[in-house]
Amino acid sequence: MTRTKQQGDTLTGRMARPGYQSVVLITGFPSFLAQKLALFLLHNEPGTLIVALVLPKLVVEARRVIDSLDLADRERVVLLEGDAAAIDLGLSGAELRQLARDVDRIHHAAHAGFLGVDKPTAHALNVVGAGEIVEVARLMNNLQHLVFHSTAFVAGSASGTVFEEDLSERTTYRTVIEQTRADGERVIARAQKNLPISIVRPTMIVGDSTTGEIDRLDLPYLFVLLLLAAPADLALPIGSFGDAPLHVVPIDFVVRASVAIGKEPRAIGRTFHLRDPQPMPIRQFVTRVHQIRAQRSAWVELSTLARSMFRTPGIEGYLRSPKSLVEQLLTSVHFDARNADAVLDPLGIVCPSLPTYVERMVTAVEERLVGRSNVAGNKPLSDAFAREEPSTDAASHDTDAMD
Repeated sequence: MTRTKQQGDTLTGRMARPGYQSVVLITGFPSFLAQKLALFLLHNEPGTLIVALVLPKLVVEARRVIDSLDLADRERVVLLEGDAAAIDLGLSGAELRQLARDVDRIHHAAHAGFLGVDKPTAHALNVVGAGEIVEVARLMNNLQHLVFHSTAFVAGSASGTVFEEDLSERTTYRTVIEQTRADGERVIARAQKNLPISIVRPTMIVGDSTTGEIDRLDLPYLFVLLLLAAPADLALPIGSFGDAPLHVVPIDFVVRASVAIGKEPRAIGRTFHLRDPQPMPIRQFVTRVHQIRAQRSAWVELSTLARSMFRTPGIEGYLRSPKSLVEQLLTSVHFDARNADAVLDPLGIVCPSLPTYVERMVTAVEERLVGRSNVAGNKPLSDAFAREEPSTDAASHDTDAMD
């Protein structure tokens, strides 16, 4: 049974250290990234108890996730109502003291990554939230490691090679997400002098490389959708972008790498780029998607359904301006990852290459499209794809944009 403040419960008793080798706090639950972190820890660390920080308005969804687990796993998850952007994470004094006694690792996965988010909301979660997790970490008696989940796109408009230590004050940013996530990382970087902190910077996070699982259609899945829905004879405006790299990493690699970094004492005080060492050029990606489309006659009908998405608010801006969509996808830089390679290579943790799972990305779009059209019934398909309001505690895969 999961426990929450809404039920008038506290953490006392559930988080006593006897019987557990480790207690890990994960913020941002039940976002895609936070869920995957929790599941990985449950499956690979049988002696670990997980405390998942959940916004009150997301408790029902979070319970649904936990209730789907086996009983033994459910017993190792505590749902704790709070707010990653609030003072003391929105927790009571008793809850905070319990965390301070028992938690030894933190994965701060809460962030705003949805491109349409307003600046105050992005600042609150990405910058203020970074400060709050630092203050809570200072209270923890047994803290071994805080892993701060950032993004490689704090590089902003930088060109050439970006090193893991780079975080220039003079960089310009393309979105409020890039700006606030960089500002939040600066808060964390200052705290690294006194706390055991590692920063992980994945490039754009996509679905699972093995199962294809995603949480929603967003970048770069919108681009896949465009390639599938557009007339076969329509030449997309790739132009000079053709040789530019598509910087994406699958969620399973990000989770596995982040957990490993969080258990490695040598990682403390360092920043880690999680990237595909040989990113696929956008022209090659387009060619491969077109090949997959040609092999699937079902897309003759599905493309008609997909084109109705041009009417969807928010999405239509991307799909009506393919060049803008491509520009959002591409960052013509090389992300150096010598820190990550030093920790992950000896453990055999390697990023799957995009060509090995691009077909699963196409299938994910296909399944989501068909599923939504069935759910929609007689309603326009665009209604079935209407975006939910982004939660301020949602870590997007979360490819909410640039992660």
